[in-house]
Amino acid sequence: MNAGVKSYAAVDLGASSGRVMVGRAGRDSLELVEAHRFPNRPVRTPEGLRWDVLSLYAGVLDGLKAAGRVDSVGIDSWAVDYGLLDTDGALLGNPVHYRDTRTEGVAEKVWATVPASELYAATGLQYAPFNTLYQLVAARSAAQLAYAERLLLIPDLLTYWLTGEQGTELTNASTTQLIDPRTRDWSYDVAERLGVDLKLFAPLRRPGDPAGLLRAEVLEETGLTGPVPVTTVGSHDTASAVAAVPATAGERFAYICTGTWSLAGLELDAPVLTEASRAANFTNELGLDGTVRYLRNIMGLWLLQECVREWGNPDLGELLRAAAAVPALRSVVDAGDSAFLAPGRMPERIAGACRESGQPVPGTPAEITRCILDSLALAHRRAVAEAQALADHPVDVVHIVGGGTRNALLCQLTADACGLPVVAGPAEAAALGNVLVQARAHGVVRDRASMRGLLARTQPLVRYEPQGDPAAWRAAEDRLTER
Repeated sequence: MNAGVKSYAAVDLGASSGRVMVGRAGRDSLELVEAHRFPNRPVRTPEGLRWDVLSLYAGVLDGLKAAGRVDSVGIDSWAVDYGLLDTDGALLGNPVHYRDTRTEGVAEKVWATVPASELYAATGLQYAPFNTLYQLVAARSAAQLAYAERLLLIPDLLTYWLTGEQGTELTNASTTQLIDPRTRDWSYDVAERLGVDLKLFAPLRRPGDPAGLLRAEVLEETGLTGPVPVTTVGSHDTASAVAAVPATAGERFAYICTGTWSLAGLELDAPVLTEASRAANFTNELGLDGTVRYLRNIMGLWLLQECVREWGNPDLGELLRAAAAVPALRSVVDAGDSAFLAPGRMPERIAGACRESGQPVPGTPAEITRCILDSLALAHRRAVAEAQALADHPVDVVHIVGGGTRNALLCQLTADACGLPVVAGPAEAAALGNVLVQARAHGVVRDRASMRGLLARTQPLVRYEPQGDPAAWRAAEDRLTER
């Protein structure tokens, strides 16, 4: 074990911004600082909604320049989306955004060949209209796919540009609906039946695997002195965030990774592939060390982010204080409803959903904000309770990690709704998980337990005890279920 402190650059790309964070990790120390932050602004073109991946790559290079000397680099991002390369390794157009409409109605076509129950039994993945599998079926007649020699998921694409080497990181690949979570390899039968050519994908890599060295041109542009290795991390940002849950040894916990999405669930040793699990729309994605991230996707703080944007970006602290004064559970919506997936007119759509269900219609920003936070807490409650029942895996505490830890009202409401203590933190969970996987690969920390122990000792955590009337949350859940 090398007890010396080392520095790692964590490239952490989110749906609205990207960051290059520098983590300094030692046996008993862990610090994280932001080197560079840059916007991630998708662009609506005549062809549809696209990621501006060249701008993202420029932000990564600027961030590595600002980071200074580092011992390794790791990249994580959102899941499911990809870039296509031609035979020369050149990118064939900007990657399609998962909120693009091209996959509307595609799932039904897929299920006509592989019924939904068989697809779940083979891949364990929840239904989401933007899963990579549906994107590939939607693109079947597109010229880009016909000319493609290689498909790289977003973090793998950026890693390729940095190193010149191609790979497919497993935790992110598990979101494509083309991985068997039992074998942790491709689901060859599903791919064959649906006409997906798995040769498009580069060889699988696992967190901790070497991913190459920064190219000479990258070193020159960033001012770094080589060799600088790139280390494969849990490149799905949720995999990195779950790796940074500061659970103590033997603790029975659920987690909620909060941000644009809320990912609520359990860390398991094996997937849950029952029909009941499929009906409840839980997913089995892969995590570190062969673990399974058994979770449900919930729309998350996207609902509030969209409202705040519509309202002209008012002061968030003042808005949350006003929301805390609004009566609890006056109106709630289904925070997992795909009706809220697309951007635009979010306050109007939330008010409309309340009107249609016969509830009081929230009118002010404070009332709409309270409706959103109550609805998210209620969705967290349902996901945590159902995950325990479906996996036969009881928990004693809920860990909230990610940006939502800064929202004290949401954390307290989640504790109230779940009837369990909530431990909130760290806020920068994805970046910290990214850093710690690099640190483990380079001998600074020993294993997953020591990673989590280091987090618990070094990161600020806040504990929320459940308050209020549990019956009120049960009544709200019943009200929502009846609609």
